[in-house]
Amino acid sequence: MKVGFSLPQFNKQAFEVARTAEFAREIERAGGASLWVGDRNLAAVHPKIGYGGQGNTIPAELNPSADPFVLLGIAASATEHVLLGSHILVAPLYPPVQLARSLTTIDLISGGRLLPGFGIGWSPEEYEAAGLDFATRGARMNELLDALDAIWTTDPASYEGKHLSVPAHHSPLKPARKPRPPVYLGALSERALRRVAERGDGWLPLGVVPSWLDIDGLIQQRAVIDQLAREAGREPAAIDTVLRVNMDPGATSEQVATAIKTVQERTGIDHVMVDSMYEDKSVDQALRRATDILALVNKG
Repeated sequence: MKVGFSLPQFNKQAFEVARTAEFAREIERAGGASLWVGDRNLAAVHPKIGYGGQGNTIPAELNPSADPFVLLGIAASATEHVLLGSHILVAPLYPPVQLARSLTTIDLISGGRLLPGFGIGWSPEEYEAAGLDFATRGARMNELLDALDAIWTTDPASYEGKHLSVPAHHSPLKPARKPRPPVYLGALSERALRRVAERGDGWLPLGVVPSWLDIDGLIQQRAVIDQLAREAGREPAAIDTVLRVNMDPGATSEQVATAIKTVQERTGIDHVMVDSMYEDKSVDQALRRATDILALVNKG
């Protein structure tokens, strides 16, 4: 079982961002499989849509938000073996050339350990701040995937779509992973699950321990992905899964470890990442948490 952990990016941990390299090294030394970032460009004071697309509030823990690209770059230079992922980047907010450049740089620094995970997000205000139309975010995502393919695999590179345009440019610097880093996609809706099935190298679902871990739902959604992948002429086994496990306030390491084992037994998912920002208020607490969870999961 591969167990990864979120870097100190949000809530109280964000104020100790200077310890990112130390955190990354300690997680690798403890046997963690991966290190992860999320993405919150801003948390609106009066959001039109709330966290995860529900209600009209955003948890205060998301107000402090460190830069995901910088954190991944630091973690890449501080480690040798762990995978480095995003669960998730709100990818349509970023111009494709700049996104490709940042991710290529991280992949090269890490020697090909990057797992870029993308989603379309749920916050209209984030799109407003970027000068973009929230309603077209799904279409922008589809074009972004095509644009990244072009930038990562051709030189000169260019792309022309309805929403995105990349002029022909010299593009000799390529990622370490060939032909490109594997792209993972977050998905809940049928349209998004179809995008995973047709375009994704991996799927990024979410669970919350102990309040919301819908294992039956995970099984059903994965069945949809597999069926759609077959219809698209793809082999379902080629689509990986990494489950994000958010800890509720008050959640215990034992509850998380039990949930991880249960998920593996029932679904076959063998890679999870744990985010303790709602419970652990410091880097030291988060490191102790990670050590405890790894010991409990590996206990058998």
